[in-house]
Amino acid sequence: MRKIDFSQENLKKINQAVKKAEHPTTGEIAIAFAKESSDYASQELMFGIAAGFVYYFFMMLFSSDIEKIIQNMFWEYSSNYLLIFFGLSTFLVILVFYFLANIPAVDRLIVSGKTKRRKVHERAVRHFMESGIYNTRERSGILIFISMLERRVELLADRGISKKISQEQWDGMVHHILSGIRGNKFTEHLIEAISMTGDLLAAHFPARSDDTNELGDDVTILEK
Repeated sequence: MRKIDFSQENLKKINQAVKKAEHPTTGEIAIAFAKESSDYASQELMFGIAAGFVYYFFMMLFSSDIEKIIQNMFWEYSSNYLLIFFGLSTFLVILVFYFLANIPAVDRLIVSGKTKRRKVHERAVRHFMESGIYNTRERSGILIFISMLERRVELLADRGISKKISQEQWDGMVHHILSGIRGNKFTEHLIEAISMTGDLLAAHFPARSDDTNELGDDVTILEK
């Protein structure tokens, strides 16, 4: 999946698309990006520990050879030297692999798909609540949430929308956005999805004379 272009020009285009889509409807559309939906520290640590165990048991196969090397390094040898070597080297291996696991490409490999789906959903719901999308007058707020590390898109609709528009229609929007990212046409596909979302909302939540913009139209970029 290609890197998303967060240039000011593209962010402005997305912002304008949201304004245009919201114009004929009382519905509210929010767009949010997250670098990652979780730090996955426990999975990274377990990866490092597992690598350490593999290293330890592999080195044990050559313990006699290693011991001879250590004996030749010191005039006075103690069996504790071998234990210290195994302990320190295993710790270093765990440390190295823990830091390697922080590389996004490695993180994607070691964290299960189920865990990533759960974490992205939880982060999307959290932003949905914290940003007040759930609290619009007609319960007609909708969140398009893109999580970069996991390469996932979540679309959350408030209960007013869910009663009138099926989840299958929203799933189609998600697939359209993902195909845009894969094809290096993210901005174009997101704008099209926003436009389609506006059309759906307008059909069920048409604009009223007393309508106000309850949520900001700017794209939210979450660091954590």
